Amino acid sequence: MVKRPGVMWAAHFECEKGPPPDRLRHTDDKSVPAGNGYILLLGANDAHAFADPAPGEPRAAPLAEEQKMLALRVGERVNIFTDEAQADGPEAKRRDPKAGLSPCIQLGSFNCPGADENEMLAWYARLRLPSMRKLPGCIGVRKIVSVAGWAKHGVLYEFVSLDARNKHFPDHEKANPAMEAWTDRLVRKLIHAPGSPNVARRIASVVK
Repeated sequence: MVKRPGVMWAAHFECEKGPPPDRLRHTDDKSVPAGNGYILLLGANDAHAFADPAPGEPRAAPLAEEQKMLALRVGERVNIFTDEAQADGPEAKRRDPKAGLSPCIQLGSFNCPGADENEMLAWYARLRLPSMRKLPGCIGVRKIVSVAGWAKHGVLYEFVSLDARNKHFPDHEKANPAMEAWTDRLVRKLIHAPGSPNVARRIASVVK
């Protein structure tokens, strides 16, 4: 994939096991593939780098080694996202230009009822992205929106390590009860993809 024009990097992640927070809702649509043990992320100049061929279209026959890996996939789900907004965390200087994304990520993919999308826009702009600029261990965050795929919305957090994420992220709003209440009210309205949000550790990456 990285050999394709416009594709700049690839990063493969293994997801941490464990139940999601109780307040989150997940889709019960059986047509949405449920695989979420691993995540392959690809970065490109723009979304059109993935258009020829597009996901699901015929492509050149894979090599034998590729066929063996592809055969291991179960419940594959594909989304093409583009950046809506982004913010650097206090550890942005530790981003490695030779690696595709950071050692630990959290990726959420979800839909939001149309009546609540304005509130979600305000929440990300006024609360979540600003708070990530100050969160210890955070390298950065991107709010992303879908060009193709089941989930219309996504959010990608990058952390220096899984330990840093687990230490600082889960309770980072406790000091501000009003903001914590806003978060609680909003996230209950979202419908997540199976397994979302996925916390995952990088196991391989390639940069062009």
